[in-house]
Amino acid sequence: MTTPLALTMGDPAGIGGELSLRAWLARRHGSPFVALDDPARLEQIARKLGLDVPIRTVASLEAGAALFRDALPVLPVPLVAPPRPGVPDPENAAAVIASIELATRLSLAGKAAAVVTNPIHKSTLYGVGFPYPGHTEFLAALTGATLPVMMLASPVLRVVPITVHASLRRMLDMITPERIVAVCRVTDAALRTLWHIPAPRLAMAGLNPHAGEDGTMGAEEVEIIAPAIAQLRAEGLDVTGPFAADSMFTPAARAGYDVAMGMYHDQALIPLKTLDMSRGVNVTLGLPIVRTSPDHGTAFAIAGQGRADPSSLIAAIDLAAELAAHKEGSR
Repeated sequence: MTTPLALTMGDPAGIGGELSLRAWLARRHGSPFVALDDPARLEQIARKLGLDVPIRTVASLEAGAALFRDALPVLPVPLVAPPRPGVPDPENAAAVIASIELATRLSLAGKAAAVVTNPIHKSTLYGVGFPYPGHTEFLAALTGATLPVMMLASPVLRVVPITVHASLRRMLDMITPERIVAVCRVTDAALRTLWHIPAPRLAMAGLNPHAGEDGTMGAEEVEIIAPAIAQLRAEGLDVTGPFAADSMFTPAARAGYDVAMGMYHDQALIPLKTLDMSRGVNVTLGLPIVRTSPDHGTAFAIAGQGRADPSSLIAAIDLAAELAAHKEGSR
């Protein structure tokens, strides 16, 4: 790839800056990326942690791609207040949001091959009036997408939760045949377009223990999930289930599907994070652009200490480059 990826800053008080620097050191000979960040803060982190990463300010992503092997290119997004590791500052919230907006605009314009987002601190953004639950919903608003879908992907497992950031009580009301069908359609289309899987196999988890045990432990499988599966199969999608969630993530079970569809956040994410946390990547499906993110948060507790593991960000960068190339090849 010659068109670079756009890498956002994330929360300046978190580990995103260190991850960006370490990612460049690990893959400077790979697909290029440009950090949309404050150059001065990255230089400060590099000095403090003794990381030999030359920082070069650039005026465009194209210019950044040309010098990527020699330095980390940075398209400036200035901070208002000097960042303090582990202490999020609302004064810098506008820059965090601006970095995401700029990356999205550049990707929509074809100047960035994909967007890779460093972790944000949602409550800090909420405090300045940010109206979105998180990255996913914000990116949907910026791109005009109607149904963004969260996938967590690693080399050993892909999972998609039907409902995401909702309490268990609220989640029960959100699970409807219509939502299940819509999320599965987006997932199937993404696996075909971005992963080049010609006939994706979707395995559906049940909601209740033992997938409801024929309705004796809950009626949702019979009344909601099974009808949705029947409709999807009638449309030509390869969807099976509902399966008991406690046994569908064994090695033998995983060999039988390309993605596991969980009913709620933890049901889907706990298996992936247990099996392959360091290589887990958050991918937003249903957008007109490719977006990935590491599968962890800001890690304020270790920010500025040189202890951050860049594995998940590196995996997110590599997957973004791969999916962007697949998307381009599908046109």
